[in-house]
Amino acid sequence: MNNANVFLEREPVSKLMVKYSVPLIVSLLVAALYNIVDQIFIANADYLGSNGNAANNVVFPMTVIALALTLLIGDGVCAFVSMSLGARDSKRAGDAVGSAALLSSTMGIIIAILYYVFRDELLTFFGGRINDDTFRLSREYFTYIILGIPFYVFGQAMNPIISADGSPNYVMFSTLMGAGINIILDPLFIFGFHWGMTGAAVATIMGQIFTAFMSLIYITRKMKAVEFTRANVKYNLPVMKRYLPLGMCSFLSQISLVISVASVNVMIKKYGAIDPVFGQPEFSQIPMAVIGIVMKFFQIVISIVVGLSASCTPITGYNIGAGHNDRVKSLFTLLLVCEAVIGCVSFIIVEFFPMYIAELFGASGESVHYMNFTVRCFRVYLCMIVLACINKAAFIFIQAMGKPYVSAGLSMIREVIFGAGLTIIMPMFMGLEGVLWSMPASDALTFIVSAVVIAMIYRELSKPSETWPA
Repeated sequence: MNNANVFLEREPVSKLMVKYSVPLIVSLLVAALYNIVDQIFIANADYLGSNGNAANNVVFPMTVIALALTLLIGDGVCAFVSMSLGARDSKRAGDAVGSAALLSSTMGIIIAILYYVFRDELLTFFGGRINDDTFRLSREYFTYIILGIPFYVFGQAMNPIISADGSPNYVMFSTLMGAGINIILDPLFIFGFHWGMTGAAVATIMGQIFTAFMSLIYITRKMKAVEFTRANVKYNLPVMKRYLPLGMCSFLSQISLVISVASVNVMIKKYGAIDPVFGQPEFSQIPMAVIGIVMKFFQIVISIVVGLSASCTPITGYNIGAGHNDRVKSLFTLLLVCEAVIGCVSFIIVEFFPMYIAELFGASGESVHYMNFTVRCFRVYLCMIVLACINKAAFIFIQAMGKPYVSAGLSMIREVIFGAGLTIIMPMFMGLEGVLWSMPASDALTFIVSAVVIAMIYRELSKPSETWPA
């Protein structure tokens, strides 16, 4: 029996959080930078500008859909492996890793094929036809991004599994190197070779291939806590039925985000067309481009929030499996406090310094309407970012405790019922301004529900502990 992860039930939870969160946060930030860096370089290329920015935002939901399916596998296996190791069952953990490697490889290929077949329909659905230039650029970018989807899915699915095996620093290194390749190649391809959206996409693909290759090396040669051999690589249905529900919250969180983004894009296109300023053809792409920028900043914040929360998954899973509820409760308290602090810092940035973020995305070369709408969008759309951070942390932690359906329900309430619902309803009364206010309203209403569930979780963790069932 391999007890390589026994330190998870012995070391202080604060020390464990730091150990796991730093590399995971860095990894998620770097992963987020793939799309963000593309957008920064695209925005500052005078031959692409805000139309390129809008095109990048149109393609973004398709990468989120792929990520959702990836996290269904990766996060589910991460929680399952951690609980299995806590229950001293390394063999069962190996079966989960093997099936996940095969499933993610298959999934990536299927997604790429479907994306290529329904390429134009997907781009149209997510607002790509706001004008001819935006559609042309989004089609060019998406066509090449599709080629990297299989590598992206495999690499991202393996990262949380590698962390659960006790090697978060390896995840950080492979992701950093992949993003570094993207950052180096982006300006070369966009400004040097003048490849435009194609260059941005190819740079991204090269980084994704590297990260996927590093993940393959680890699971085949470097696994230490998990007993893993070639014989584990098969579709193990009984094990898959155990770990896939544990990743359901992460999956629904991302899918519901896609629904929310789609709603926002549709409403922006509809109400932007009747706006006195953005109804003019020369300014029609601005609202979609700006919303994309705001979402990219929010993605950076959420990467930190998710990284900190997800770092608790192996710690929580192991201690739940070992029956140490007191340690889980202490960890939950520490997490909520840290996430509130992150939210407060983010609030200060979006309320007092939005113009500096806008300039990073090429606002200096755009019209005054671009800058004015960007500042307004940051200050309104993200004014409840503190509550958004706490909500997201609670969703992920509850999933790590082995309660996927509760976590998934909260996520669906936030993104679909409140997120998409208010995005559709509020503009009916407030026009384009209603799209901006739908986000903070959703976060505030969700927090009321989250607070009730958080209180219930505290009561449960105060009860006598039981070990996780075999």
